[in-house]
Amino acid sequence: MSIDRPAERPSTSPTARPVAPASDALDPRTKTVIGLLLVSSFVVILNETIMSVALPRLMADLNITAGTAQWLTTGFMLTMAVVIPATGYLLQRFSMRGLFMTAMSLFSAGTLLAALAPGFGTLLGGRIIQAGGTAIMLPLLMTTVLNAVPAHRRGQMMGTISIVIAVAPAIGPTVSGIILNALDWRWMFWLVLPIALLSLAVGAMKVQNLTETKRVPFDVLSIVLSTFAFGGLIFGLSSIGEAAQGKELMPLWIPLSAGVVAMAGFVLRQLVLQRTDSALMDLRTFTSRPFVVAIVLVLVSMMALFGCLIVLPLYLQNVLGLDTLHTGLLLLPGGAVMAILSPIVGNLFDRFGPRPLVIPGAVVLSAALWGMTLLTDETPVGLVILMHCLLNAGLGFIFTPLFTSALGSLDKSLYSHGSAIINTLQQLAGAAGTAVFITLMTTGTTAALNDGAGAIEAAASGVHTAFFWGAVISLVAVAASLLVRRPTNELPEGVVIH
Repeated sequence: MSIDRPAERPSTSPTARPVAPASDALDPRTKTVIGLLLVSSFVVILNETIMSVALPRLMADLNITAGTAQWLTTGFMLTMAVVIPATGYLLQRFSMRGLFMTAMSLFSAGTLLAALAPGFGTLLGGRIIQAGGTAIMLPLLMTTVLNAVPAHRRGQMMGTISIVIAVAPAIGPTVSGIILNALDWRWMFWLVLPIALLSLAVGAMKVQNLTETKRVPFDVLSIVLSTFAFGGLIFGLSSIGEAAQGKELMPLWIPLSAGVVAMAGFVLRQLVLQRTDSALMDLRTFTSRPFVVAIVLVLVSMMALFGCLIVLPLYLQNVLGLDTLHTGLLLLPGGAVMAILSPIVGNLFDRFGPRPLVIPGAVVLSAALWGMTLLTDETPVGLVILMHCLLNAGLGFIFTPLFTSALGSLDKSLYSHGSAIINTLQQLAGAAGTAVFITLMTTGTTAALNDGAGAIEAAASGVHTAFFWGAVISLVAVAASLLVRRPTNELPEGVVIH
């Protein structure tokens, strides 16, 4: 094994500034840019789950089924899964300032369209445009932090990013519940629009280029294959909920088969292109064991998070009979728990590494899901809050160490690709979790109705079925957590191991 220090590569961007050495504190301009990226990312990602509490209201107002309504969330994730694979290329080719302005402009335009939507089709279109901006923002944030923040401070910063990645979706139902208690569902977008426009205006004045750009080849075939691969898989997974009700748009095997075939072609194409460092998504990231283990745990954890975010509000409203305001407020403590834990866990990671944090986190996550299998139509509200808080506490101990160790284990040249891969697979896992939980809930409810159960009792049975299998899946996370190790390549900046 030899250790080389590569020659510095000059930036092709005249406004790019050098990254601070590992021993230096962040300068004020870097702090400003990262702070603005964090706030903007929080706002855009919040919208990924803001619709969950609103689904019953939207189903009534727009005369649509639960399977159709879930597309307001899964359609958002579908678009992100199609766009995010290209961000590895975009982050290398274009300036951070340009990408930020593009992302926030798309998000603002989509928010305005959704606020003006007269029906489901236009609302879905607005959500898709919103997702286009969101898909750029999160990889932009991660890559900027990896390049601008010294390695010994990344755990703390990733703890803050975890608030964006996990807490923003977790409190989305609370925000929508509060809004829907007094206002029409369109106000979920009208109230967000000024914040998005303000971020856009401040970004135009404050965002500077902290990362380097370079000319990289653009492979059209890779874009086409990734669109069909990730788009086909998420479309197929998202259609499972409608298929369970006999209302799918097309046979499930068509999008799923197309996705699998396109994925095989996409992987082969990247393996060829990465030989010349021109891959759209460089798969050499998977040669890092910490990265692979983290990916498995992130997939399972995101399935649990998004599955619960779609099922729990339906349980609180359709089984316990709560309104949207109380539903949103009851979900707030869980989001608060994760928000409080994330920076604390980040500091603990910098001191102790990932293993002492991820293992207990996975155990708590699994215990919370098993506890949720006990929910019935007579469960006290306090127990529901407790189980939700435990779930979010487990996730809080998982996300920060995984993101930090996974991306920190990669060579600097692979940061943008690793970020794109993690964020793409998060969307795939979120869509899978949503689809699986909705399908299991629907199947369990239907079976109970066929056995002569009442509507509320049947709905409770469906919720039990969904959480039972979610708890079974969580055991994979517990097993995988035992494989987590601290990355062994934490060398000074610029050092590469051959």
